[in-house]
Amino acid sequence: MEFAIRKQALEARRQALAGHLLEVEHALDAPMSQDWEDRSSERQGDEVLETLGLSELEELRQIDAALARLVEGSYGYCQICGEAIAPQRLDLLPATPFCSGCAK
Repeated sequence: MEFAIRKQALEARRQALAGHLLEVEHALDAPMSQDWEDRSSERQGDEVLETLGLSELEELRQIDAALARLVEGSYGYCQICGEAIAPQRLDLLPATPFCSGCAK
């Protein structure tokens, strides 16, 4: 299988996530308002940003693992059963380590 296009897509997504995580970090580091009502609203926004950041960190971890599998030659094969992962599944979830059967 040719994985150059998938590798480019994974690297592009990784770069976009890393950039967005920096933006989230800067937003979370911004000083809080002195007004307590504004501060309450900012805290709610910060909670959303933290949750988004954690989700993006997990996706980064998955992308890094997929890129490592590309280097070692196991990308595109299920990490549980060893069978090839369907190209359609990799189109939808390029960082997935599991075939659809084992993912269930």
